[in-house]
Amino acid sequence: MTDLGNEVARKFGLTFKLPDDLREVYLNGLGLDLSLMNGDESWELAIPATFVIDMAGTITYASADPDYTKRPEPIAVLAAID
Repeated sequence: MTDLGNEVARKFGLTFKLPDDLREVYLNGLGLDLSLMNGDESWELAIPATFVIDMAGTITYASADPDYTKRPEPIAVLAAID
């Protein structure tokens, strides 16, 4: 699934705008143009997040961390699904 333009992430308050100095690093150092990848000129990234939402639309599990190396353990997510 793709969240073009970070529309869903923005609704959950999970986006942040890259500062100009990091924008230069992404463009010139890494060769990554977020405006092409995101489909807009916002230069925003989404914070990695995991949600489990029940059939009634209630969020029963949520995890979000700006440190992309920290992710929830799969067992915790699976337990929330049960």
